[in-house]
Amino acid sequence: MAGGFELGLNELLSFEPGGGLIHFAGQRAMLMDPVALGLLRKELIDLVGITAARGIFTRLGYAHGWRTAEALKTAVAWPDESVWRRAGGRLHMLQGQVRVERMERRPDEGPEPFAEAQWRDSYEAEQHLLHLGQADQPVCWSLTGFASGYMSYVNGKPIYGTELRCVGRGDAACHFVGRPAEEWSTECTEVLRFYETQCMEGVLAQVTDALKQAERKLRAKRQSLARAGVTEDPAGMVARSESMLRVINLARRAAKVDSTVLVTGESGVGKERIARLIHDESGRAHKAFVAVNCAAVTESLLESELFGHARGAFTGATHDRAGLFEAAHGGTLFLDEVGEVPASMQAKLLRVLQEREVRRVGENASRKVDVRLVAATNRELAEEVRLGRFRQDLYYRLRVIELKIPPLRERREDILPLARLLLAEAAERLGRKVAGLAPDAVDQLLRYGWPGNVRELGNAVERAVALCEGQRVERDDLPEEVRAAPPNLMPTGNPRRLEDMEKEYILAVLAQNDGNRARTAEQLDIGVATLYRKLKQYGHPEAAH
Repeated sequence: MAGGFELGLNELLSFEPGGGLIHFAGQRAMLMDPVALGLLRKELIDLVGITAARGIFTRLGYAHGWRTAEALKTAVAWPDESVWRRAGGRLHMLQGQVRVERMERRPDEGPEPFAEAQWRDSYEAEQHLLHLGQADQPVCWSLTGFASGYMSYVNGKPIYGTELRCVGRGDAACHFVGRPAEEWSTECTEVLRFYETQCMEGVLAQVTDALKQAERKLRAKRQSLARAGVTEDPAGMVARSESMLRVINLARRAAKVDSTVLVTGESGVGKERIARLIHDESGRAHKAFVAVNCAAVTESLLESELFGHARGAFTGATHDRAGLFEAAHGGTLFLDEVGEVPASMQAKLLRVLQEREVRRVGENASRKVDVRLVAATNRELAEEVRLGRFRQDLYYRLRVIELKIPPLRERREDILPLARLLLAEAAERLGRKVAGLAPDAVDQLLRYGWPGNVRELGNAVERAVALCEGQRVERDDLPEEVRAAPPNLMPTGNPRRLEDMEKEYILAVLAQNDGNRARTAEQLDIGVATLYRKLKQYGHPEAAH
């Protein structure tokens, strides 16, 4: 610094004998763990969004810088006032926030800005990468705010700073520039608004508008469901069959404890919906619900995805990254298609469940995690264990509580309530005034076997709503395979006459073949003349052709 003056901690920092109070430049100070600030950053971003969080940290840094400049004006015997004005970067380093280096500019880089520096070892970039991963914008918000607040006070006019490059978004170093408010171009108004209280007021207004819009959508959905004659339980579940009601009841009981749950059933039956029900009705509902499809992640990336990795652990690992177990800390981690986890990963997953700690790829230290695990699979894991493809000890660790969701064809009482709910949701989403299902459409929905379960039912209903020309879904609006479904031949209630069942079946096969009698007779293994005779007996129009 000027005149050989070197500001050091021994002049600024003092401790009260016996501990208790710390003073920095004569003002009370506190030591703060940067990881705690990183966790606060993540919580704020999750709660109010990145724009509002950036405004909060920028304003906090600005106030800190302003207050520091004000306190140091008289706390240190400065050789002259210019040294005090330029001391902000040194104070940044003394407080452990960042290392400040002077920028060497080339003649072709244009005029030198009012203030410019290169930052290294930014605590803020480090914490953002640790808890949130690489960003698409600069992330040293409180540091730029501090520099701006300090410079604004010592120069008696607003000086605003921003980052042109930032380690938090993948750059090699952070590059800071500061200019008086009047020297900023109009293109920088997006950056400058974070220094204004109006920024926060604007964000809060956006949040309020978003909440009002969500409430309007919720009211509209409830009105649509009421018009469709659909009633949901408080968790949004629709079930009429005894088998599904038992699953939901057991899921609610499982939610009250922290035991691992294994949800089994065919693809599309709603395993993730049950997992979310368990989370929403548990003591962890205020924390994250993190879901991952194990079948959708390659074997080489699954370990990093679940457990995280250290910088340099493998090619492309440019920064430390927390895994999904850490992301779900305090909440619930849902491992879908857990039966697809490769054998090499099963042992590592078992260890995490037993020890309640994870070890990032490329690290030796373990980190404690508090996670409720819910797993799901459409495989028969007991058979996979017998065949040696799934670890028995992991199977038992996952299957503390097992919930078996029956396929839709085995709970036919649920088909129409679900279809009406899905119809109301699709009509609301697509902006269509479709209020219900025609009787012939209802009949076909009940006839079809739904191999894709609730997911297939949802797709079929959405297609019908999209193509529907009237105010209710007709049979012809349904997908071809649903329209062609033969009658359900299982007797219910009073037994039906054999002749009636034969007639219904023959006419269904004929409709499936679009009236082609030769193909229908071939599938029924009867002669064309026999088919013609039966159609004439039924009084069917095809017999007249």
